[in-house]
Amino acid sequence: MRQPQTVRALEELGRVRLSESFFMRDFLVSEIAVMHGFRNLPDDPDLAIAAGRRLCEELLEPLQARFGRISIRSAYRSPEVNGFGNAHGFNCASNQKNYAHHIWDRRDAEGRMGATACIVVNRFIPYYERTGDWEAMAWWVHDHLPYHAMEFFPKYAAFNLNWREDPERRISSMIPPRRGKLTAPGMENWGGGHEAAYAEMLGEFG
Repeated sequence: MRQPQTVRALEELGRVRLSESFFMRDFLVSEIAVMHGFRNLPDDPDLAIAAGRRLCEELLEPLQARFGRISIRSAYRSPEVNGFGNAHGFNCASNQKNYAHHIWDRRDAEGRMGATACIVVNRFIPYYERTGDWEAMAWWVHDHLPYHAMEFFPKYAAFNLNWREDPERRISSMIPPRRGKLTAPGMENWGGGHEAAYAEMLGEFG
């Protein structure tokens, strides 16, 4: 499939079903693209679709099945959109760092495929705003899903959820006071189960 050049071709791309609940259109919205007139479309739609399907089927669908509706905050970014965001301080890492992350249609330097979406778990918001405990969600995902990386943000405990081939399973946060790395390979808390960290959350959700 080529990058869409007409409305009908874009409709066709947007209607690609990535999983039971998600379509490609769900992941193409970009405030940077809207405000600055960029085309936020993949140069390699087939690679973007393949990576997006793994993200949806292996991470987003099981997370939604357990906790209810997920909202997509930011997902696919074209190199043009991401590069502009990085250059102008819009919380975008460099293009090289975002290959196989927000830039779904580029493999990373080691040739690995990947895709990231910044999501909000809507049902989690009241628990997080009452307790400040974002780690409960982080540890549940760590124990149950084959993710590569997560990064949490203060507003609604939104987080980047990344699927990638050859996953490392690492968690970081921009939420004070515990900013920085929560876990990564080689850290003492990386292995084993973490049920105690999310028992209260699950008790509230039932």
